[in-house]
Amino acid sequence: MEFKHRIAKLDDIPRIEGLMHQSITKLLGYYVDEEELEASFESMGLDDQLIKDKTYFLIFHGEILVGCGGWSNRKTLFGGNHTPNRSDDFLDPNNDAAKIRAMYTNPDWARKGVGTLILKLAEKEAFNSGFKKCELMATLSGLHLYKERGYKIDEETIYESKKGNKVKMFKMTKLLKSRTQLNG
Repeated sequence: MEFKHRIAKLDDIPRIEGLMHQSITKLLGYYVDEEELEASFESMGLDDQLIKDKTYFLIFHGEILVGCGGWSNRKTLFGGNHTPNRSDDFLDPNNDAAKIRAMYTNPDWARKGVGTLILKLAEKEAFNSGFKKCELMATLSGLHLYKERGYKIDEETIYESKKGNKVKMFKMTKLLKSRTQLNG
């Protein structure tokens, strides 16, 4: 597949949110029930700080937005602007892991390399910024991709929404060993 990418801008937010809704509903919705899906919508979404930091990528096939995602040098591990327990404090690349954040794929483009491309872009930029490790919070729909790309499960957790609905999530990490590894 031939994809192109660019850094997201604030005026891309409506398109990004549309893609996120499709991805959560159709891709994650395959793995979870309605109550878990409600909790997922609360725990996921767009964090516009990623766009402001210029660490969020849009992936296109022609003019079609097929995916989005990025990385962060801030403490928040997951969630959108609306998600509780956020921190915009900066990480220390010598001691902390960069955060892989807000990865979503157009359901029509799932399993075609979009997620892998986002991970490569994000890991490379995190490495170039001095980070030696990345971490992310995976849902059931992304677990296989992350395992294939070298991420290991550190912790299984349950996110509980304000309504009391729960969904399973997985904190995962990966060591960034070299530039060669990131280009492969």
